[in-house]
Amino acid sequence: MNMTVTERAGKWFEEEMGVHKGDAVQFFVRYGGDANFQSGFSLAVALKKPDEPALMTEMNGITFYVEQKDSWYFDNTDFTVDYDDDIGEIRYLHG
Repeated sequence: MNMTVTERAGKWFEEEMGVHKGDAVQFFVRYGGDANFQSGFSLAVALKKPDEPALMTEMNGITFYVEQKDSWYFDNTDFTVDYDDDIGEIRYLHG
């Protein structure tokens, strides 16, 4: 299982969430929302340093990660965080 954050998505985090070099962005599972991977659950983001990361990647000095406790959500498939021009937000792609 691998995680990719595209350059466009990284730029979105910098511009919209104000993240900078040295910051960490956590992708975590929440109940409800738009079920992109697992029915009844969705992803959310937080600015938080990792505790027990299962996946990590870095771009422009910013760490993006998923904790061990949330790795079940991805069902051992790769996922990509990208920027969608049509909706003006990030989107999650899997498989």
